[in-house]
Amino acid sequence: MRILGFYSIKGGVGKTSSAVNLAYLSASAGYRTLVWDLDPQGAASYFFRVKPRVKGGGKALLRGKRALDDVIKGTDFELLDLLPSDFSYRNMDILLEAAKQKPQRQLQRLLKPVLGEYDYVFFDCPPSISLMSENIFRAADALLVPLIPSTLSARTLEQLLAFLHKHDGFGALEVLPFFSMVDTGRRLHTDTIEHLRAQHPEILAACIPLAAEVERMGLHRMPLPAYAPSNAASGAYRALWEEIVRGFEAGRGGTES
Repeated sequence: MRILGFYSIKGGVGKTSSAVNLAYLSASAGYRTLVWDLDPQGAASYFFRVKPRVKGGGKALLRGKRALDDVIKGTDFELLDLLPSDFSYRNMDILLEAAKQKPQRQLQRLLKPVLGEYDYVFFDCPPSISLMSENIFRAADALLVPLIPSTLSARTLEQLLAFLHKHDGFGALEVLPFFSMVDTGRRLHTDTIEHLRAQHPEILAACIPLAAEVERMGLHRMPLPAYAPSNAASGAYRALWEEIVRGFEAGRGGTES
């Protein structure tokens, strides 16, 4: 059982599209996969054609009035389930602070009953550093961090790494950055990629291109490899997923079921 958080401090970097597409590829490879849409905007829920609503909202989940497995929905794809977003998640920090014990570990607590049912759990995370983020960092085995090849995006990676280094309890969390929305025809992109790879050898090799077809996911409301498997961006997502799996097989950790 492995828990992956798709996370970025900065919005608009391809986080949700990556989570949705890699979750689809995970399920297509035979892994029992759950996507938890933690972003109150509910984009991942929209892509999977599921209404972004949890009866009772985040409060009902955190207070034990609704079990996690009661709100998990099936998707149109075999082995792929979704825990939909809810607009109440915008207040999740307030709800977490009200928890009587271990407010930084509430996501771990909620997930525990379903851990044995899935091989992979993907968090689609809101773009912020908050108490919700700390819950994600403690629950996840690895963070998949999309980076646009730009100065500001690189700066957010440094901010994230500094935060994790400063705070206790995140030592086992693996940070796996990858380049997203790459335009190889732009010198700035290619130069930035070269520079950041030299600084951060942990950056994954696969790059997701800037592609109009990725933007059309919102029209199709499904993962890109499901409706355009031969598209170059689909191939890039496939290469990224295979690289992630190879890394786990080579020794990355996981959460015991």
